[in-house]
Amino acid sequence: MAEAALFDTFARAPLRFERGEGVWLVTEKGERYLDFGSGVAVNSLGHAHPHLVDTLKSQADKVWHVSNLYEVPGQEMLSRRLADNSFADKVFFTNSGAEALECAIKTARRYQFVKGHPERFHIITFEGAFHGRTLATIAAGGQAKYLEGFGPKVEGFDQVPFGDLEALKAAVTETTAAILIEPIQGEGGIRPVPKEFLQALRQICDESGALLIFDEVQCGLGRTGRLFAYEWTGVTPDIMALAKGIGGGFPLGACLATAEAASGMTAGTHGTTYGGNPLAMAVGNAVLDVVLADGFLESVRDVALVFRQGLAGLKDRFPDVIEDIRGEGLLLGIKAKVPSGDLVTAIRDEQTLVVPAGDNVVRLLPPLIVSAEEAREGLSRIEKAAEKLAARDMKKSA
Repeated sequence: MAEAALFDTFARAPLRFERGEGVWLVTEKGERYLDFGSGVAVNSLGHAHPHLVDTLKSQADKVWHVSNLYEVPGQEMLSRRLADNSFADKVFFTNSGAEALECAIKTARRYQFVKGHPERFHIITFEGAFHGRTLATIAAGGQAKYLEGFGPKVEGFDQVPFGDLEALKAAVTETTAAILIEPIQGEGGIRPVPKEFLQALRQICDESGALLIFDEVQCGLGRTGRLFAYEWTGVTPDIMALAKGIGGGFPLGACLATAEAASGMTAGTHGTTYGGNPLAMAVGNAVLDVVLADGFLESVRDVALVFRQGLAGLKDRFPDVIEDIRGEGLLLGIKAKVPSGDLVTAIRDEQTLVVPAGDNVVRLLPPLIVSAEEAREGLSRIEKAAEKLAARDMKKSA
């Protein structure tokens, strides 16, 4: 095979998967891997889910793309279902999480502009955040490793320390358009934001006239055991970005907003070529068919409890390998005492896939269809990996 002509932007593991079945991925050599990464929280219903496959095949026989010059019935249906099951009144469909965040940022800035406050374009964000890879979203995330080498940082993003309420209050000025936060930081190391902090943000926004934006690209669509993570907090945002799990593996994102927050987004102010195409809408609606079915989210919560209890047991057994367990539902993180890359590799050697994150954390993001039995199988494999790392470190210190 000829050498690939790809950008060298990914450090890829030497694995080539040929097909998937539920929570399993199968390599070209026939090796079966337990997928607890879900394509970084994307494959919410696992691999080759029959309802998603049938829906996509059926739509593929009809129409793929018409553009937003015309009405798309699937958009009307999916937007209505998202609005009916959330705080939102309005939805804009995108192809990715970064695009959903771009739309959220533009929506907040445009809102302030049409209210007569063009000076209010600053967005307050938090250290450790990850909001995407566009020039605006890397500025919002504020992480030096993603900003370096791409010229001046996009203006208008004011970052404060994670969880520092006083720093946040000091950062709010007459130029503040919105506060942007992940209810649970994913890339930042599976760090849940305390509900009291989110409640304080809501109050600050209400008092200052700023909008509250939640980034639920990773933690939304059932991953925490509720349809949206904000449902655990008693706090509703004005704008919310979704992606990843909403498409079950098909590229799909969405920006949700109240009618008031979206009031500035009139015809011609924003657009997309591919966003909301009939294929994406068919799959998005199919995902909701499953996730909104009676008992589905309850099952996610039940399996998550099995998982969480098992990980807590491993933490007690391997204190030199595992420092802490974090997260909600099936958005879980192992804060490692060994280098997290070593733990990722050791778990992969047990034919189980997990995802690295910041703060020396390993993310566990199994498909939402994972069974208790499959969760226990994964725990057994993580246990073997921890045993090997503990034995390795004991040998080193001997």
